[in-house]
Amino acid sequence: MSMQTLDFQITGMTCDHCASTLQQALGQVRGVRSATVSYPARQATVALDAGVQAETLINAIRAKGFDATLQSAAVKEPAFSVAPPTSVPGAGAALKVVIIGSGSASFAAALRAAEEGATVTIVEAGVVGGTCVNVGCVPSKILIRAAQMAHQQARHPFPAIDKRTPRIDRAALLTQQQGRVEELRYAKYEAILESNASITLVQGRARFIDAHTIEVSQAGAAPQRLTADRVLIATGRSPIIPGTPGLSATPYWTSTTALLADQTPEHLLVYGASVVALELAQAFLRLGSKVTLIARSTLLSKEDPAISAGLQSALEAEGMRILIHTQIQTVSHDGTAFHIDTGAEKLKGDRLLIATGRQANTANLGLELAGVAVDSSGAVVIDEHMRTSVSHIFAAGDCTNQPQYVYVAAAAGTRAARNMMGGDAVLDLTAMPAVVFTDPQVATVGLSEDQARAEGIEVDSRTLALENVPRALANFDTTGFVKLVTDKATGRLIGAQILSAEAGEMIQTAVLAVRNRMTVQELGDQMFPYLTMVEGLKLCAQTFFKDVKQLSCCAG
Repeated sequence: MSMQTLDFQITGMTCDHCASTLQQALGQVRGVRSATVSYPARQATVALDAGVQAETLINAIRAKGFDATLQSAAVKEPAFSVAPPTSVPGAGAALKVVIIGSGSASFAAALRAAEEGATVTIVEAGVVGGTCVNVGCVPSKILIRAAQMAHQQARHPFPAIDKRTPRIDRAALLTQQQGRVEELRYAKYEAILESNASITLVQGRARFIDAHTIEVSQAGAAPQRLTADRVLIATGRSPIIPGTPGLSATPYWTSTTALLADQTPEHLLVYGASVVALELAQAFLRLGSKVTLIARSTLLSKEDPAISAGLQSALEAEGMRILIHTQIQTVSHDGTAFHIDTGAEKLKGDRLLIATGRQANTANLGLELAGVAVDSSGAVVIDEHMRTSVSHIFAAGDCTNQPQYVYVAAAAGTRAARNMMGGDAVLDLTAMPAVVFTDPQVATVGLSEDQARAEGIEVDSRTLALENVPRALANFDTTGFVKLVTDKATGRLIGAQILSAEAGEMIQTAVLAVRNRMTVQELGDQMFPYLTMVEGLKLCAQTFFKDVKQLSCCAG
């Protein structure tokens, strides 16, 4: 198909973030191959299929709050075609798609590719379903919820109700947890394989022989070779184990072994301060363990500093000991206990959880034989279309440099499959929510103050303590805050950071506000249901232009 290039003069942009937002919006227009938007030049250049009208793009630009004038247009033949015409579904034989890995990105891609006529082979070396359902999101949230129930019995805020420390049967809890894991793995993964004849599972370890050939090694069987028109790499990540002297010779825990443990440690030492470390540390604390957390920097160091400080205060109030800016120098195990030397002090505990990050599972895939580029950490390098350095090979999910969230992986897998079939879908991450399931929860979207300033945006922000949120007062739990970040020139909301119980249930409202380029005035003018935590967003928005302490209940 012929391709045309259109140049537009853009008005209404105030910063590079505007340009990025507009570029991603243009990339989602049907028929657009690529889009480049420059804030300094106030210009957009769009490559798209011939026949797509300029007015369609102008309307998309106006929908984002900007305006455009067509400057020039040119038509040319494409320099590269994703697939030979004869291999596109409906024009010949079905495409053969091989997917390495069987997590959320894999199955999202497999279903979409099968819907469009491809024959799909999924290669998996371990248990079907990937990290989330087996050893990640699902079991961890069950453990966290159980721990919350135990905590509330012992430490709820209502003195008129008896408090008691419950007896916890960790082995029985594990049985319940794994039962639900197996149910979901079957319903969301194994049942799909059983019911979809276009998707085949091959068990074994995959390795590229060349860009179109993948060898699958199976124990006790001769290697099998698969030939693919398209390939998706979706191999996920695994825990990083630091090279701390003595560590490798000890029976340390990873997140996987912690989630599958049938006993609650007396004293759990946790090395790490990101999502996995904090969620599991608090869960075991609430299940009865003494917990000492060792953080090489601060808690959630990539977040707004107020998030780190507020969460640390909340966890310490529950009894967790937290050592920040601390590194383990040596580790040993005497057969019963771990002994840790931080340089400043020596610590002893019966279990040690290592949660210092995760690395892409790419080391043994033979990517170099296929010509697939990886970054310095081993993550597969992809563009916004999920395409690697090899035109017919795609990647999605945690094995790439994308944010490590299961919903990002699934969305990326779907779009990768569309692009395998000749589409040009992009993944817009400008309004991506993120949640940490501690208590209080941490939920964010968009830019923090520091991130916005790094992009050259002059910001204005407000922070609302939860003591100003009626529902928090009614709950007798005012730990935390709501923070909103705006583009000072326009008042447009560009980011939100929430530290609060139920923050994960609040954040999607902020996501929609950021996505739709709402101002804080517009957000503050919306009706929110009274005595809900999400009303905190409205109240925080109102602090930009009034004193909320002077409002009556549910004042509009």
